[in-house]
Amino acid sequence: MQPSDTFLEVRDLHKSYPAKKGLGKHVDFVAVDEISFEIERGETWGLIGESGSGKTTTGRMVMALEKPTGGVVTLGGVDVTRMAGTELRRFRKRMQIVFQDSGSTFNPRRSVGDQIAFSIVRHGVVESDRTRSRVVELLERVGLTEAHYDRYIHELSGGQRQRLGICRALATEPDFLLLDEPTAALDVSVQAQILNLLKDLQAERGLTMLLITHDLSLVEYMCNRAGVLDKGKLVEQGDVDDLFTHPRSAVTRTLLDAVLDPTLPAPDPTIDRSTQ
Repeated sequence: MQPSDTFLEVRDLHKSYPAKKGLGKHVDFVAVDEISFEIERGETWGLIGESGSGKTTTGRMVMALEKPTGGVVTLGGVDVTRMAGTELRRFRKRMQIVFQDSGSTFNPRRSVGDQIAFSIVRHGVVESDRTRSRVVELLERVGLTEAHYDRYIHELSGGQRQRLGICRALATEPDFLLLDEPTAALDVSVQAQILNLLKDLQAERGLTMLLITHDLSLVEYMCNRAGVLDKGKLVEQGDVDDLFTHPRSAVTRTLLDAVLDPTLPAPDPTIDRSTQ
């Protein structure tokens, strides 16, 4: 990998919390233990781990939602871990999250269109008189319609809510998306639609993405490379095909054994995955 290809770099990232261990003794609970990985521009990189492995904490530090105890996260050559205040708020337009249940992040008392418009106005993406039309463009791009602008989140299905979450993430025209279990709350019939939408948007916009999940079938479909996190340690990383064919860690083998009936569409053999 050439240095110029690296868009997101995580180097020696560490997070520990003080904890009490009987008789007044204090020890540190290590949530993330000096992990390092790099994501190329335009790539989707998978961070795989079971519940409690530290993947959510890692994601929060990558997004500068939580300060690391040690280590560095750089995005497009900018050290995110050193940012704060106004500088960080301005930079956030370049990095957005698609949550597991995007509907829970919307205010139930305001229309979804107004909430997406707020992000556009706050970051000055377009002139104020073009805000509504810009929101409608985004709604239509994720498979919704102008009629959804004035709807409330409780009126929408799970798949529609997730499309709205993607829509709001795109509102600031980011370079980087963190996908936090983006299809875990969806019916199987809807999962592939959302993943295909994300792949199409990535190709159109040159997005770089970090997929956080415990589901290896998602990683196989979305990623070329991935890493496996276990108890805060990155136990292995590399090409997805190699990880799944020749797993070197017990946790990877356990996760592979749990994939009983993959229902996602198989990768198209005509597609060169090295360019995805």
